[in-house]
Amino acid sequence: MIISGGVNIYPQEIENLLVTHPRIADAAVIGLPDPEMGEMVTAVIQTIDARDANPDFAKELQGWMRHSLSGVKIPRRIEFRAELPRLPSGKLQKFKLRDEFLSAA
Repeated sequence: MIISGGVNIYPQEIENLLVTHPRIADAAVIGLPDPEMGEMVTAVIQTIDARDANPDFAKELQGWMRHSLSGVKIPRRIEFRAELPRLPSGKLQKFKLRDEFLSAA
């Protein structure tokens, strides 16, 4: 669960929406530290076509999500990866994504 501005946000709800987009292969949603809101909703996306991994597509996704999610649930940050870290069983390893962002900060 992500707590942003005192609101509980469930990443699975956002991930379930993102993977329905025809240009997205996989998605993970994590909370990253934010001095103002507590945590910032961050989406890490694997696109079907690597050429879609760009800021224009990120903006397009934010607009697309507004039709289905409340504003507080829209990821303020969207990052792209060629592949998301998963175990052989298919379980997403979100802690690896969080660690990557925190070590880069």
